[in-house]
Amino acid sequence: MDQIYDLAIIGGGVNGCGIARDAAGRGYSVYLCEMNDLASGTSSWSSKLIHGGLRYLEFYEFRLVREALIEREVLWSIAPHIIELERFVLPHHDGLRPAWLLRLGLFIYDHLGGRRRLPAARRLNLRRDRAGQPLKPVFKIGFEYSDCTVDDARLVVLNALDAMERGATIATRTQALEATRGEDGVWHVVVADTSTGRRSTIRARILVNAGGPWVQEILTQRAGIDAKAHLRLVQGSHIVVPRLYEHNRAYTFQHGDGRVIFVIPYQDDFTLIGTTDRDYEGDPSKVRATQEEIEYLCASVSEYLVMPVKPSDVVWSYSGVRPLYDDHASEARTATRDYVFELDVPEGLPILSVFGGKITTYRKLAEHALEKLGPYLRSGGAPWTADTPLPGGDFSVGGVDALVQGLLRDYPFLPKRHALRLVRAYGTHARRILGRAASMAELGRDFGQTLAEREVRYLMAHEFAQTAGDVVWRRSKLGLLLTKQEVDALDGWMREQHKPVAPNPY
Repeated sequence: MDQIYDLAIIGGGVNGCGIARDAAGRGYSVYLCEMNDLASGTSSWSSKLIHGGLRYLEFYEFRLVREALIEREVLWSIAPHIIELERFVLPHHDGLRPAWLLRLGLFIYDHLGGRRRLPAARRLNLRRDRAGQPLKPVFKIGFEYSDCTVDDARLVVLNALDAMERGATIATRTQALEATRGEDGVWHVVVADTSTGRRSTIRARILVNAGGPWVQEILTQRAGIDAKAHLRLVQGSHIVVPRLYEHNRAYTFQHGDGRVIFVIPYQDDFTLIGTTDRDYEGDPSKVRATQEEIEYLCASVSEYLVMPVKPSDVVWSYSGVRPLYDDHASEARTATRDYVFELDVPEGLPILSVFGGKITTYRKLAEHALEKLGPYLRSGGAPWTADTPLPGGDFSVGGVDALVQGLLRDYPFLPKRHALRLVRAYGTHARRILGRAASMAELGRDFGQTLAEREVRYLMAHEFAQTAGDVVWRRSKLGLLLTKQEVDALDGWMREQHKPVAPNPY
């Protein structure tokens, strides 16, 4: 217990890992604990978008939208392997928002955030454009605009990996049980290994509470501080179905209740549909997509598509709880997605709690958090994350395609689908996995769907993976393709690697 960290961070979601990365890069000593796997909560249950939030303009959230629009291009530039440009088609629906209002909103959307690289919005004739083919004939005109898609869980993992490489301690499956103010003038945080129950105490000058849906509980029950800000827990559910159409554009469908539903090409062979917005009560870890939500999403998109989507088409559903700042909005869909900090300094010891936020603005949130904590930190470096690539994102010329072609040239035994998946996940770090392999056999055991032993060992050694779920749902989405038997075999193999080796008696 000798070391005293500058910051101890509770929560291994996108906000906690983003703050850890930024702080470690400025030279601060950082400890982060997460009670489960990284991104196992809200951060991996998103709509997989880096976007400005077109619909937030209706609620006059201009500051949030502007910040998010600027961040789209910043994040795209530092993580081009996991963030991709996506063109969204917004059909005009008679009886809902008029066409002039849609065009005005898109004009603001194009210009509010200083768009530079992303293509501008344009009007579409859906009778002539390919994007109109999956739609019912009643939809005659529409608009196309730019946003980005992201592998949300990998975004979290890459921030944690970069933080660790810059000196941070990242402790997964480690729960913060209690935080008290010690007589030595620092925070004492009791943490426990969730698999063994073993406890230890971490000391830190500053505590950052980035617990997501648990932020209020951490503040009041574990740190003993009355919360001034309050959470509004909002459930958002998504469904995944087999690919609905051939082209690669996404759709934004308006609904009569004021919500919008995204329909997004996903993992090559699937389509992602979401999301819902409903207030949630109960344990955030037990949230599940309800049958009512699944039927709602199917009915909403079927209003637009020639081929209706049925609940029986759903191959996977997921749900997450968004820990929004409670601004007392009347409906869950209108509650602010902006973030709010609560800074408490009991007995001179700062604890910063993060309420709300969205994936797109996590990097700016981290900068603002460190700015807020500036008076309590020793002198450190300036903001730096806007132009420093995340691990594997240090490429530009030729983009993903050039990296894929390079792998196919240097590893001719590799199928193109396999090479593309590795580049999309690891970028330039894909070569660290392949090493000097000269055949598929040299990649080790084949777990199915291009997942080989060497990749799994890399994830266990460098990316904090411990179970098959970590690998097939957060480090990748191969769970959509692997059978239960294949996942069970992977899980058994990984657990075998974690077993302690018995000492040699001779």
